Amino acid sequence: MLLLLVGCGKMGGAMLQGWLDQGTPPSKITVVEPNSKAAQDIQSQLAVNVVGAADELPQDYAPDVVVLAVKPQIMNQVLPPYANLVENSLVENSPVFLSIAAGRTLASFEDILGAQAAVVRAMPNTPASVGRGITVGCPNMHVTEAQIDLCTSLLKAVGEVEWVKSERLMDAVTALSGSGPAYIFLLAEAMAAAGQRAGLEAGLADRLARATVCGSGELLHQSDVPASTLRENVTSPGGTTAAALDVLMDSGGMTDLLTKAVRAATKRSKELAG
Repeated sequence: MLLLLVGCGKMGGAMLQGWLDQGTPPSKITVVEPNSKAAQDIQSQLAVNVVGAADELPQDYAPDVVVLAVKPQIMNQVLPPYANLVENSLVENSPVFLSIAAGRTLASFEDILGAQAAVVRAMPNTPASVGRGITVGCPNMHVTEAQIDLCTSLLKAVGEVEWVKSERLMDAVTALSGSGPAYIFLLAEAMAAAGQRAGLEAGLADRLARATVCGSGELLHQSDVPASTLRENVTSPGGTTAAALDVLMDSGGMTDLLTKAVRAATKRSKELAG
């Protein structure tokens, strides 16, 4: 397998490190990174092939996968040269383009790469940087089962992988798991602030909130029972947790707020996608 990574920022870099940790030979990976300092660091530290732009790739270069990890705002400027990878290949030998650019639709890639291009739109999240992310992918009609398996393998390097067939679901995916880490970080912030208001020193309140969120997340990760059951296991009738949950689960509480938040993020994702 030949793998081309276009853009090596935080998410692209996390994926690159994950592929190398999985055992992908560095010689099979080429990175396009226009920042010369970053390119030098990548090449010296990771021993992968690095070029500054698409026109520096060998004319006969034929990758199996092209991972697009550039910002969605500059995709229109970055993408056109890679249409040659489709135009100069037999259809059955064309690469699959795996995009992790938020909000960019399958149709927007087909408009630039060509109607026959095999494209996967994927939505990862930031825990990918520690190998604990989750990514949801959606393929267009030209992506083969073998290419889906290949993309799954690549995405699993940074966490779990799910697939949806309908692209309209990607807005909800973005709102729930793509934006979701920010909701958890806000929860930790709010818990620490509440602890301070209850009389705890700021540093202690922050450590307690962080450890509680992290530990509870790991317990949820390792458990095979529903989150609702874990919640019930912590809640003694008439106890302190029950008193707090009476507030959090009341009308207008946490469930209602998160429903509104995810709805707002879904709406914004649709707007950004056009």
